[in-house]
Amino acid sequence: MAILVTGASGMIGSQVLSFLDPKAVEIRALTRSPETANFPAGMTAVKGDLADIDGFRGALEGVSTLFLLGPNVADESTQVLLALNAARDAGVKGVVYLSVYKADEYADLPHFASKAAVERMIETYDLPVTVLRPAYFMQNDVRLRDALLSYGVYGMPIGGKGISMVDIRDIGEAAAKELMRREATDRPLPREAYDLVGPDALTGDDLAALWSEILGRPIAYGGSDLEAWERNVKAVAPAWYVYDLKLMMRRYQQQGALASAAEVGRMEALLGHPPRTYRDFAEATAASWN
Repeated sequence: MAILVTGASGMIGSQVLSFLDPKAVEIRALTRSPETANFPAGMTAVKGDLADIDGFRGALEGVSTLFLLGPNVADESTQVLLALNAARDAGVKGVVYLSVYKADEYADLPHFASKAAVERMIETYDLPVTVLRPAYFMQNDVRLRDALLSYGVYGMPIGGKGISMVDIRDIGEAAAKELMRREATDRPLPREAYDLVGPDALTGDDLAALWSEILGRPIAYGGSDLEAWERNVKAVAPAWYVYDLKLMMRRYQQQGALASAAEVGRMEALLGHPPRTYRDFAEATAASWN
């Protein structure tokens, strides 16, 4: 039997693949373009897309364990709910689903609410799924390179309440561990859930100070003006998606997204090591820029 990884070409899917061993189990990577895919040696590129439910159902043939990641599209919940039903109908014995931290609390955010709907299905039918709920990705801040280096500004308007960002390498490792745990059994395991969070409570000012130290130059926090931020980001992303993200940033500014010590400790137990810090990420990123 095989593990199928959806979103295999993206930021998270590629990390999941990097922590899986194709010598231990057959690994299949779902992609729209298998002919041009560049996956790790020993892994099989499989043509498919969650938007094409018939094609996805075909890709599930011979699959025993599934990594399920929804795309950043307006009909995300429809695509993922159909995919989860297809996996259940195909007899897939275990699923690892990527949700989001505090999905149930941020009910007015479309991409949070869509994941909460999937979690409700998992809970209602007691499906053999591990739900992973990552916080804001540290690696999102790689996009701030020009603002940091050219203008001396940390430009993500996260506010002053603090959020517990997570490194995508920890997400990939956690997902791979749960995929292998479910794949190694001869029967479905009970559902499980983990909050994937970093150990630091970081504000906009904290991050500006940290980048100042690492880059050796003054870095200022760009402030919390969400209207200006929305106008700028709409130049490179669809308006509906940017508005969704703006609503998320508003919640971060109003409430924060701070992990508890228990959540960090539980993630450490899953990984077998402490979650990576933002400093770890920032130092490595700055070194790559140099």
